[in-house]
Amino acid sequence: MIPKTMLKRLARRHGTPLFVVDHDALRKNLADFRRHLPRVQPYYAVKANPDPAIVRTLYRAGASFDVASLPEFMTVHENIQHLPPKERQDFIWDKIIYANPIKDEATLRALDPFRPLVTYDNFAEIGKIRKHAPHAGLALRIRVPNTGAMVELSSKFGAAPGEAVDLIAAAHRVGLVVEGLSFHVGSQTTNFDNYVQALHLASGIFREAHLRGFTKMNLMDIGGGFPAPYDANVRPFRELARLLNREIERLFPEKNIEILAEPGRFIVATAATLVAKVIGKAERDGKRCYYIDDGVYHTYSGILFDHMRYPVKAFRRGPTQPSAVFGPTCDALDTISLAEPLPDLKLNDLVYTENIGAYSHASATHFNGFPPAKVVHLNV
Repeated sequence: MIPKTMLKRLARRHGTPLFVVDHDALRKNLADFRRHLPRVQPYYAVKANPDPAIVRTLYRAGASFDVASLPEFMTVHENIQHLPPKERQDFIWDKIIYANPIKDEATLRALDPFRPLVTYDNFAEIGKIRKHAPHAGLALRIRVPNTGAMVELSSKFGAAPGEAVDLIAAAHRVGLVVEGLSFHVGSQTTNFDNYVQALHLASGIFREAHLRGFTKMNLMDIGGGFPAPYDANVRPFRELARLLNREIERLFPEKNIEILAEPGRFIVATAATLVAKVIGKAERDGKRCYYIDDGVYHTYSGILFDHMRYPVKAFRRGPTQPSAVFGPTCDALDTISLAEPLPDLKLNDLVYTENIGAYSHASATHFNGFPPAKVVHLNV
């Protein structure tokens, strides 16, 4: 965690709201992922936080990238290309997977010169890819259980396992190459059995595909969902890693099968802290209410979009009482908490929120004319 004294010093220097990213934490989280899952290549999910400085740090540390839009693709492309040649000479385009199964035609045309690896999950997408990105390699995304995930994704994406091999065959018939399978068990998945069930489904589809003559598939993308340690209720990542290693070795013992994953939240969530300032204070119906200069239309957007709760903490010490915390906009939706244990704060006091690096600043808006928090990078 970033020391509180440093957070206060940065806030005095740069003002608030301030989004502080610790690149040592990024590198540590990536290293932990690789150490516990030695057979899995991490493709950082850029949507979790697309800040170019984060992309450059993770690339230098050995990460690949999962992108879900053309702007995300170009963020990676442009920032890698701007590195000195000695730092990017080993960069090849198969270090990016375009993991959004649905792509518009203009995006496919723009991607095609890069010979990208893209996911798909339906017959209509095959026709689009064949026409507009015929040089793409394909990974079929299958629908898997999302039970217990904080954000489920299987209602929107994923081919039914029963039609998977037919979709592989359909792609081959029009001259496309299906390199393997992908799945996603849902974001912040604390139900580790989702991964076990998904790997079993994928293994069965591989076997059926081989029996039907599709023997060259050599890629298994196990998606994202790796839980960030927001609190003590989240089981340690090493427990999930032991389970995944065992199942991968049992179900995919062939070393020519490339295993990749799409960690986003796990890499970036604990690497950022928000510092905000108390701009208002009131008593309403017997409850203390604080108004700060960041809210759910800005860095706390994950409350709405990510089903998250972000504890607001005070630098000031003293007895606490349940307090409401609101953002700066005129919308009543801009409510961060209705029961935050806080001491008696004064106007212009600072507060902070840790572990707010994922799906927060990335979805901040300019609603009501309030700009997103300023970003400061440490240990770049």
